[in-house]
Amino acid sequence: MDFSYDSRTEELRDELTRFLTEHVYPAEAVHAEQVAAGDPWSRTPVLAELKAEARKRGLWNLFLPDPRYGAGLTNLQYAPLAELTGRSPHLAPEAVNCAAPDTGNMELLAEFGSEAQQQRWLMPLLEGEIRSAFCMTEPDVASSDATNIATRITRDGDEYVINGRKWWSSGAMDPRCEIFIVMGKTDPTADRHRQQSMVLVPRDTPGVTVRRGMTVFGYTDGSHGGHAEIDFTDVRVPAENLIGAEGTGFAIAQARLGPGRIHHCMRLIGMAERALELLCRRANERIAFGRPLAEQGVVREWIAESRVRIEQARLLVLKTAWLMDTVGNKGAHTEIQAIKIGTPAMAEWVIDKAIQGYGGAGVSQDTPLAALWAQTRTLRLADGPDEVHRNSLAKRELRRWAPTPA
Repeated sequence: MDFSYDSRTEELRDELTRFLTEHVYPAEAVHAEQVAAGDPWSRTPVLAELKAEARKRGLWNLFLPDPRYGAGLTNLQYAPLAELTGRSPHLAPEAVNCAAPDTGNMELLAEFGSEAQQQRWLMPLLEGEIRSAFCMTEPDVASSDATNIATRITRDGDEYVINGRKWWSSGAMDPRCEIFIVMGKTDPTADRHRQQSMVLVPRDTPGVTVRRGMTVFGYTDGSHGGHAEIDFTDVRVPAENLIGAEGTGFAIAQARLGPGRIHHCMRLIGMAERALELLCRRANERIAFGRPLAEQGVVREWIAESRVRIEQARLLVLKTAWLMDTVGNKGAHTEIQAIKIGTPAMAEWVIDKAIQGYGGAGVSQDTPLAALWAQTRTLRLADGPDEVHRNSLAKRELRRWAPTPA
């Protein structure tokens, strides 16, 4: 097997590495100061500067494989680039217009949106002029099973009427968020996987109330544009705002989540690499009990184990990306679930050891480690909790070896 990257990927990796080194890493402290001094949900001036620089360097919309909309990269080509952006997850993904939830929403609109929907909403998202939100999770039901969703989307003549409450609606707290993609039930009597539909709801539609922003372990998590709790009360939108056909919402959600899961795992590799680098730097510089941490056996064990775990996860993520390119998302379903289980757990372990190596500084705002850990721990819930993926993966394995009926 050939594990080398092709020439285009190498060129983009080099350019992206220079961008991170010369612009993104130096901007992290500036960004933190600007967030502390203003609205935590607003985009900072330094982020706008980074976006302009990224576009100038041709580092824009790298995640979209369709050359009409993005860079035209395969999943395998994009994987090492997403890994690099994961090294600064609160800045780099958005700086290159590859941040959730906009990535998934753009993929959704590119694949399932009408031409009018694409012109109205996809094109401004591709240009980075606006942001979007994805409204699926609800506070009153177990949203790990999307068929539980209770929000109603009811046809009334030439309009749809939406009633329900959502939370963890990623992107909705950003003042530049102009469009919500809302999932709800159009026919509760249909097959459980054909009850749901998706509809586009402009933020300023009457009846839409953003109740509050949701914090993640105390962090505002502006990297996703902020997560919100939102009420939809007799919200009316034109019937042409429906995405696809009635009853296709669940299938569209699954199509959207597949690439999103692997993108998260790609970035998690970068987060773990950043943590390991910080741990090694700390170990070489810090003296404890009369000798450097690097000479402490337990610290060396952490470092060696971190390298092993990162390499294992990266290989599985790259295999998954290759399968998605060659046999499609459905053919890569087992591997997508495997990386969704394994990669957050790996990154959480590595970051935890880096935090331990830094002591009190590791849980403070003086290093990126605490924020990295909070984001990593959250990804064991986002796009489906570990337990759902483990259960599904186990059932798939059991079916392979089920006895043949006599």
